[in-house]
Amino acid sequence: MKLRALTLGCKVNQYETQYVREGLLSIGYEDADQQQPADLCIVNTCTVTGEGDSKSRQAIRRMARDNPAAKIVVMGCYATRAPEEVANLPNVTEVVTDKRELPDLLGRFGVTDVPTGISGFGRRHRAYIKVQDGCLLRCSFCIIPQVRPQVSSRPVDHILDEVRRLVDRGYREVVLTGIHLGHYGVEWNRNRPKQDWIRLSHLVRRIAEIPGDFRIRLSSIEATEVTRELISVLAEYGEKVCPHMHISMQSGSDNVLRRMRRRWGSRRFIDRCRLVQEQLENPAITTDVIVGFPGETDQEFSETLAACQQVGFSKIHIFPFSARRGTAAAEMPGQLPKKIKRQRQQALSQLEVQLRDRYFHSLLGSRLQVLVESSHPDRVNVQVGTSCRYAPVEIKTPSPLPAGELVDLVARDLVDGHILATGQPSGNCLQYS
Repeated sequence: MKLRALTLGCKVNQYETQYVREGLLSIGYEDADQQQPADLCIVNTCTVTGEGDSKSRQAIRRMARDNPAAKIVVMGCYATRAPEEVANLPNVTEVVTDKRELPDLLGRFGVTDVPTGISGFGRRHRAYIKVQDGCLLRCSFCIIPQVRPQVSSRPVDHILDEVRRLVDRGYREVVLTGIHLGHYGVEWNRNRPKQDWIRLSHLVRRIAEIPGDFRIRLSSIEATEVTRELISVLAEYGEKVCPHMHISMQSGSDNVLRRMRRRWGSRRFIDRCRLVQEQLENPAITTDVIVGFPGETDQEFSETLAACQQVGFSKIHIFPFSARRGTAAAEMPGQLPKKIKRQRQQALSQLEVQLRDRYFHSLLGSRLQVLVESSHPDRVNVQVGTSCRYAPVEIKTPSPLPAGELVDLVARDLVDGHILATGQPSGNCLQYS
């Protein structure tokens, strides 16, 4: 039996697809070759924007067209939000509306030894590890709390076993991810005294104490959950935990943040980033920003630019506001035209390049731990990788370095938004000149 799986959307979706795929491979399914029709297709959908819905529908129809005899199982947030709509698409035989049902789904296909985690992540050199699901927040622009409202955290032992398997399989970076990563353990703590609470910082510490040559990266986290305790763990285990935090800002204007129903003002956000910068060694801080939120004035946008300047982000994921049907923001007055959104996106993109280059310049001359990923697609004798500080790196060495390995290199120059790094391989070590 041939299997084909497709994922749209976030890191959590990618993890969940891998979980289902591994379960099916364990009972004899095989991945279909590129031109080979499959007997079973898994489509993991996204609904974070209207475009996500559209892409999900297109993907399902394409699967049905390219695999006419296949059964199609659809899961993911779009399947949860609009199950009847999904069920009416071609060849769809099952719609999974709750990700907690995935073990039951595998059981219905004949998997008797249902896994508690994954053992690989395809051909990637880094593995995503889902540690938490669900969101309690009610940001006015976001549909996700409506489709993943149940907060749940995976048992620590399951996560530790999963990390050990992945490290044993050669993965040298694990990325901890969740729908609301900073709420790891929150549902366990409601009836416990505070001194017995389980938090994300405890999980990171336990993973960092696992022996082996690997590093840990945290995915997106909210500013209020970047606690002193978490920062302290990152500093204590600096040889294992990447000095990089993706702290979601969304706007630098207090007025816009209130309309977004965020939980803090810009000053508090900036202060939290300052604390990270004071406690860690030259950390990278990346973020998300929505431009053109309903009612956003020129002054409010300029406040966002100023906040980005103050923090000095090394990367900004910029999203022009897209009205998501079913959210409060979609019904707000002051919806802005696309032209203004594009202008603000371009202005913020220009600032992002300046901030990125300024941060990357601060790394020149220092040693960076780099995950070697592949050969450069266009340049001979050059490899590419990602540094611990999330800077893309072009690697020049006398002989190729093994893909998937962590190596220490020296940042020498900045070229087209990439750091040029060098090192001289010698056995399992690198010599520097």
